[in-house]
Amino acid sequence: MVKREVEDFTIDVGYSHVSADGLALVCDLCPRACALKDGDRGFCFVRQNQGGKMKLTTYGLSTGFCIDPIEKKPLNHFYAGHSVLSFGTAGCNLGCQFCQNWTISKSREVELLSETAMPEQIAAAAREFDCAAVAFTYNDPVIWAEYAIDTAIACHEVGVKTIAVTAGYINPGAREDFYAHIDAANVDLKAFSQHFYSRLTLSNLAPVLDTLICLKTESKVWFEVTTLLIPEENDSDKELEAMCAWFAENLGADVPLHFSAFHPDFRLVNRPATPASTLVKARDIALKHGLKYVYVGNVDDSRRQATYCPACKKVLIERNWYDLGGYHIKDGACKYCREPIAGVWPVKKGTWGRRRQPVNIVG
Repeated sequence: MVKREVEDFTIDVGYSHVSADGLALVCDLCPRACALKDGDRGFCFVRQNQGGKMKLTTYGLSTGFCIDPIEKKPLNHFYAGHSVLSFGTAGCNLGCQFCQNWTISKSREVELLSETAMPEQIAAAAREFDCAAVAFTYNDPVIWAEYAIDTAIACHEVGVKTIAVTAGYINPGAREDFYAHIDAANVDLKAFSQHFYSRLTLSNLAPVLDTLICLKTESKVWFEVTTLLIPEENDSDKELEAMCAWFAENLGADVPLHFSAFHPDFRLVNRPATPASTLVKARDIALKHGLKYVYVGNVDDSRRQATYCPACKKVLIERNWYDLGGYHIKDGACKYCREPIAGVWPVKKGTWGRRRQPVNIVG
């Protein structure tokens, strides 16, 4: 079982070294490499130098628990139709100007927002509610990796899968440790230009691409990729062509790609919502580059949310938002022509639908 010394939701953590001048701890968890003097918190806000030791200050704290459809993560090729127990903490190691979970990810008042739950409680609740998986989401689990890892270990002990919804902004050493305990992930590829990343996320593109390549070549994690298309920011034909060409070459045709519609939020309210035509264009470009499974999200478009057999072109999974209709995958293959369909497939589709059910897991 998971055993850590926890004091007031704070634990000792690794992924740090003393700076060359001896005056600070440098965080090695993510590429930011925050140099923290005693008492300082990192950009993420949840990791802190306390008396010369690096601490995670939100271990066992959550902004709430909710049972969601797995397709909401979004994951279309992993336990289709099943429910997941979702939770997050507070803070983030990116500074996205368009954050659509900003009340959580930008919060610095975690004590006011949070419920408490230890890893074993979360795993037990997932079993009790008959969830296929626990999803680390709402804010990026990279910054609370130790809490996520311990929860994943507890989940696996009772037969529950784990999912990470992440921007993939993590250093190689921590990345290997983190994903060793993750069954599936959805990685946000915010854009395909360093200009966008530096200006609108206060981060860098290259480490995210490294994470994607690592997931493909060095892990057993099932993963899918989501790009939120923002008008006049990352939706040009040139950028989409470059992104899809890179995707096909480095990740392959079988990794699902989701294009999602932006709505004005947080500090980027001067852009309109993404037109449906932009999503259609992006999907067409991805298909042209040979990607087999390309979806649109945050819009009403059941035809482009369905899963098709790449060989016979028949509809294999009907989707209307998060509701599933026909399900024609058998033993991981198309029921009609037996073409293998990439993914982790249940024997029967789940029946959770589009419900969102907040739950209290500690009584």
